[in-house]
Amino acid sequence: MTTRILVLYYSRHGAVAALADKIAIGVAQGGSEAIVRCIPPLDPDTASRHAIVSQDELRQCDGLAFGSPVRFGNMVADAKAFWDTTTSIWLKGELIDKPAGVFTSSGSMHGGNEATLLSMSLPLLHHGMLLTGIPYSEPELHQTQTGGTPYGPSHVSGHHGGSKLSVDEQRLAQAFGKRLAKLSQKLKSNRC
Repeated sequence: MTTRILVLYYSRHGAVAALADKIAIGVAQGGSEAIVRCIPPLDPDTASRHAIVSQDELRQCDGLAFGSPVRFGNMVADAKAFWDTTTSIWLKGELIDKPAGVFTSSGSMHGGNEATLLSMSLPLLHHGMLLTGIPYSEPELHQTQTGGTPYGPSHVSGHHGGSKLSVDEQRLAQAFGKRLAKLSQKLKSNRC
């Protein structure tokens, strides 16, 4: 049974996009199809690496990985604006009982990654999605000196805005994608 995981993100400098790419690899390793899409930018001059998401792609996904950079312990305004357009999906309950998780990037180790991940979870909970993170069975959570939390994959870019992920960050993002794939398959087989 094929499941489709929507890897949905906003990225200004490339770090969140790099995490999205690694999550998509993990989704494929888990046996699902990864659909990588960007959130529509509020600034129309902002270029994106992947296509802009449609409401239908969100409705039809079997699972969701949602990513945003950190802005003062919260998701970027573009991401919040996107979720504000999903009322019709919410009213119909089209995301209820689908697995979801969040990922982020900040400029510093204590830049608000965990607060951002938690705040990003709120719209997913309102949509009735089933949140998942990264369990401590992943050895990189015990050893990472950069990004990575049990709340979801993260990256610490440093003050120079580097988008190159550490080995631990890459492995955690892939494990997260694989986990979302496996959960979506189990949940979809129980719905059919």
